[in-house]
Amino acid sequence: MELLQYFKSIMDEDKAPIVICDLSHTIIYINPSACKHYERFGGDKLLGGNLMECHNPKSREMILKILDWFKESKSNNRIYTYRNDKENKDVYMIALRDEQGELIGYYENHEYRSVETAKMYDFGISL
Repeated sequence: MELLQYFKSIMDEDKAPIVICDLSHTIIYINPSACKHYERFGGDKLLGGNLMECHNPKSREMILKILDWFKESKSNNRIYTYRNDKENKDVYMIALRDEQGELIGYYENHEYRSVETAKMYDFGISL
């Protein structure tokens, strides 16, 4: 089995929205959580579209500034972009790079800060 299938499976199962864009801002991947999260904007229909069309002018400007910063150094890979108190999460923009460290795209990383409420190892059966 190809390694890419494993990576796709990890992203498909992630509970946080994942939207991956190339350097032209084309949405090349959107996981099921993101489809649901962005349903009011088109959900899975966003795939193949341009991310810039989903943002206001100020946000577009910031995305372009961040991409320029990513390009400045191979060590510039993660930047904090905003806090969403309603969903108790911090959001970061992450650089995606090839094996040589060249910038190939980016994605937004949602890090939820809520404490887990599920019971540990709860298989739904008595052991």
